[in-house]
Amino acid sequence: MIRKQRGLIHLIMMIAAVSLAASAWAQQATPSNTQEAAKLGPVTNPVSAAVKAQLPRFSKNMVAAAEAMPAEKFNFKPTPEMNSFAHLVMHIAQSNNGLCSKISDTPAPEAKLADTDPKDKLVAGLKASFDYCASALEKVDDSKLGDQMMLFGNRPFSRAAVLIILSDDWYDHYGAQATYLRLNGILPPTAQPAPK
Repeated sequence: MIRKQRGLIHLIMMIAAVSLAASAWAQQATPSNTQEAAKLGPVTNPVSAAVKAQLPRFSKNMVAAAEAMPAEKFNFKPTPEMNSFAHLVMHIAQSNNGLCSKISDTPAPEAKLADTDPKDKLVAGLKASFDYCASALEKVDDSKLGDQMMLFGNRPFSRAAVLIILSDDWYDHYGAQATYLRLNGILPPTAQPAPK
């Protein structure tokens, strides 16, 4: 029974992530954008520029998702085996700090967060992690994409791979946040009706 619940929750999270990605692409692929793109030249730093272009949108939406969850629901877990929403917010901040530090060769900030911290501290830590990423990635370009670095203990990855992991994490983690919010009857930021 628990396996079936976990499988269902995982399926819901994957559907949410795919839906969010499809929605984002649909908004960008308008006929005028397509015609304009045909006139554009090559991008100087295609990998790093693509990740940097995603950062403001994910920063806005992921912080807004954390803010949308009521403080008393930060301990919410879809099933007892899963992480709490607080743990998810803490993990996103830690991932941002660690991955952006690796990508940029700059020291990560001394951010001490625990999933038992109150909502305001976790949200502030999340905001700070996106601010750090924006600053750390500012001077990153594609000239060192092939450089190897150790990640997750002792596993080698290229800088390009770590940029892709960072981007994948944003999609994955926002999909998880959206699922946790919906399970509590809250529309995630990207599902909110457009202002009139």
